[in-house]
Amino acid sequence: MELWQEMLRQSVDSSKDLVERFGFDPALAGRLNSLFHIRINPYYLSLIRYPGDPIWLQCIPDGKELDEDGLPEDPLAEDSHSPVPSIVHRYPDRVLFLTTSQCSMYCRFCTRKRKVGDSTKINMKYIQDGIDYIAAHPEVRDVILSGGDPLMLTDFMLERIISGLRAIPHVEIIRLGTKMPCVLPQRVTPKLCRMLKKYHPIYINTHFNHPWECTPEAKRACEMLADAGIPVGNQAVLMKGVNDNPDVMLELMRKLLAMRVRPYYLYQADITKGANHFRTPVNVGLEIMDKLRGHTSGLAIPYYVIDAPGGGGKIPLLPQYVLGRNGNQIILRNYKYEIFTYPDVEEDPKVPTPTVEKKYARKPKRPKHSYEPDKVQV
Repeated sequence: MELWQEMLRQSVDSSKDLVERFGFDPALAGRLNSLFHIRINPYYLSLIRYPGDPIWLQCIPDGKELDEDGLPEDPLAEDSHSPVPSIVHRYPDRVLFLTTSQCSMYCRFCTRKRKVGDSTKINMKYIQDGIDYIAAHPEVRDVILSGGDPLMLTDFMLERIISGLRAIPHVEIIRLGTKMPCVLPQRVTPKLCRMLKKYHPIYINTHFNHPWECTPEAKRACEMLADAGIPVGNQAVLMKGVNDNPDVMLELMRKLLAMRVRPYYLYQADITKGANHFRTPVNVGLEIMDKLRGHTSGLAIPYYVIDAPGGGGKIPLLPQYVLGRNGNQIILRNYKYEIFTYPDVEEDPKVPTPTVEKKYARKPKRPKHSYEPDKVQV
């Protein structure tokens, strides 16, 4: 048994643990554990500095999870875009491949609570169905392994899946969405990196939310992945009491870059049942982005996005930098709120604008996963 597997066996993972270690009322602990599983491995538990701190909030259950908030269990409508149980096909050229229900630490803000931790909903018997689906859909060029956390699989099982995908000619990119470098960096081993290196191009998106998570162990794990030629990106979630502060976010982004991790997304928290207490106003995110741009390297600035409810996809949000227009002059402001004008290029009125004539009087209904553009005559 490897070290990371032994650490998992020592996790806080029951209502009894909540009562004995954190003083929970037994009835409340039981209700919380039945609603969404608890697992906090010893490494992540060691990062807690005091009750209610940013690490605590992410991993210790809260009675607020039981509130009747009226929010959906599947806010991104993943289940309606799931042609087979292990696949979510929401975008034209890429799919999400759910490979395991298990995580080394169950985040209390998880957007997939309805499935994660439930082996009847995400399990190995659906893996071949997923590979067969991808093989039958040549438009799919990018596959994201997720779950649960795909690095909860053994190296052997993970390689079987990745090698199966690599045997499909039209699969160009394989990505792993894993929180392991943050919550259990001991999982990233030389053996794992040697295996992944055989199947390039491989990309990893991980998930750090607070500077305290950027430990020497996490840095070592991220550097091992980078040394294996795997670009590592970070997808953070904006959360009340965790990182809804410009200084905290700035420190996190700078520390990530020092660990060779590129900030990729900052997500507005999803409208997930049982996680409403983590949500912040969108204005908070915009103010944070305003304090990042110009105050640190562009490499350290993620895209701030809302994953649109109902499966609409990721929509980027930006502070207001274009203030208006005066003739051909665009009025702009910079990060210091200094005003500038930029002379726009004017179109030559003698050159007619190309017109597009629709071939159809009404836009034809596309197949569910069509990726070809509408056919038009120019």
